[in-house]
Amino acid sequence: MGGASIGYPQTVKTRQGNVELTQSHVTVVEIWDPITAEEDTEVVNQSLVQLRSEPLRARRVVVRLETSVLIYHSTNLAVRVRTKLENGLLGFLVFGPQAAGTVNGLQVRPDLMLMAAPATEGRFTVDAGYESLAIGISPADIEAHLKARGQWNPSHSQHPLNPVVCDPAKARTLFTFGKRMALTAAQQPDLFNGNKEVRAASEVELVEALLDTIDSSEDYTVTRSDKTHQTYSDVVRLVEEYVLTHVDTQIFVTDLCKAAAVSQRTLEYAFKEILGLSPIAYLQRLRLHRVRQALRVGTRATTTVSTEALKWGFWHFGDFSKAYKNCFGESPSETLRREASESKSI
Repeated sequence: MGGASIGYPQTVKTRQGNVELTQSHVTVVEIWDPITAEEDTEVVNQSLVQLRSEPLRARRVVVRLETSVLIYHSTNLAVRVRTKLENGLLGFLVFGPQAAGTVNGLQVRPDLMLMAAPATEGRFTVDAGYESLAIGISPADIEAHLKARGQWNPSHSQHPLNPVVCDPAKARTLFTFGKRMALTAAQQPDLFNGNKEVRAASEVELVEALLDTIDSSEDYTVTRSDKTHQTYSDVVRLVEEYVLTHVDTQIFVTDLCKAAAVSQRTLEYAFKEILGLSPIAYLQRLRLHRVRQALRVGTRATTTVSTEALKWGFWHFGDFSKAYKNCFGESPSETLRREASESKSI
């Protein structure tokens, strides 16, 4: 396959809970803690908020081939994820047969493919049982392939997140093949680590399946309902950004309405349709996740629970501790004590 190598380092980390194993070409992230999703940012930049107070079992498998990368995601819970590919890669995303949810307001479905320009953020809200497959490839490589096959459509490269509708059978074939490759790599990383021929052959099959799927695609017709949901998705995005940039202030619903330039009724509708939660309920979860992130990277010598709680707008410590434990299954002091103990043992 033509094109320059992306140039990944030969050593990357596979995370299993809190254990790190040195491997190359394959990274497996078992996401039992939502903060873990943010810890591997070499290929994909991601943040995750779990929307249900149950044990989380999500997974990300990254397989670095020769000039492309394969990323498989799955989750057992409803989650809100903001993600984008790094390294200047163009992304192609297809979904598992049981996947349900929205991405930037569009309904996820098995025959939908998203073509994402480099560094384009996807805002996903997905249900339990969600699976997806993303293929990252340099814009020059995919353009050369498509031109050689007479499939190049310049308009596709002009949209940050371009949806197309594919033949369902071809989309399913692409997803199934990519998932099988990802799971094989997770179980047998040495098959990809030390064998350039295997990586190259796998890449040829993967890219051919991708090109066949693209060849079956046609432009997605945005419906009136889609436009409404896209507007709701933008409302949620604006509110998220407002909250994360007003860290230590007490926020009221009226502040959120002003930030998104909508009425309270529209605000409530937007959060219900996109997240299934009220604005206040979701934003409490968002801030709880940020407190947890701070406690996980801090130590007892430099961080206190009360300081981080106040920083993120939690003024009543009893209510904060109860909400934190309900969300994560442990008290904030247990998080700080456990992380400090693990850092010391290392």
